[in-house]
Amino acid sequence: MGLRIGIIAGSGRFTLQALERAKARGYVCVVAGVRGEALPELKIAADAFEWIGPTELEKLITFFKSQGVTETVFVGKVEPRTLVRRDGLDEGLVRLLSQLKDKTPTTVLRTLIEVLTAQGIRVKDPSFLLEPFLCPPGRLSAAAPAASIEEDAAFGWALARSIADLDIGQTIVVKDKAIVAVEAMEGTDETIRRAGRLAGPGIVAIKVGRTRQDMRIDVPAVGLETMRVLVAVHGAALVFEAGRVPFFQKEEALALADANGIAVLARE
Repeated sequence: MGLRIGIIAGSGRFTLQALERAKARGYVCVVAGVRGEALPELKIAADAFEWIGPTELEKLITFFKSQGVTETVFVGKVEPRTLVRRDGLDEGLVRLLSQLKDKTPTTVLRTLIEVLTAQGIRVKDPSFLLEPFLCPPGRLSAAAPAASIEEDAAFGWALARSIADLDIGQTIVVKDKAIVAVEAMEGTDETIRRAGRLAGPGIVAIKVGRTRQDMRIDVPAVGLETMRVLVAVHGAALVFEAGRVPFFQKEEALALADANGIAVLARE
């Protein structure tokens, strides 16, 4: 039967890479693809696959149990606004949400982990799939940061961590030592777009993890799409946390950064 791993797959190309890495480690991969988010290619690559609506908790549990899954990981992004809108929630999830003290992503996901664990499905830290995407501290781009970028990064760093620890968001955008935009439910890319509209060219996007980041719940990440958005708004730099924030599609993203004079820094 082989060592089995359940993969709850949201959006992003990394989900396919995570599946490939898990297979290379000898896992039989049982994938629950979140409908409207996950890549269709996952269905072909997986050993077993089922489309699961983002609010179909009971269907997810039934699928994993039918496939003998006792361990799972979350990979990729799932739109958190789904739970706020509450469109099509199954009865189990309605009952679950009604009992929570708040509806922050961390609270919801931690509770989902507890529910899965109670059903005999342990949620693993996905770090064993992330190693190739973590960067040491230093400059990754050809463009060296101007002094003003270094100052903006230093100014925004502790503030970004504070916002992350409050479970508001993990991205802030700075220009001339002023906070232009703070990430909430809209996600990193929309935050950067909004900052571009507000402040124009030259913004610096900063992405960090929480002080006590539970990687089972959330993996803060940057990648090619982040860089495309920065190019579109004529951003000056992307600064992210070394060793904790994965950089997906790094080669393509850095080529795009270099072509547009955008500095990319991994910072401790």
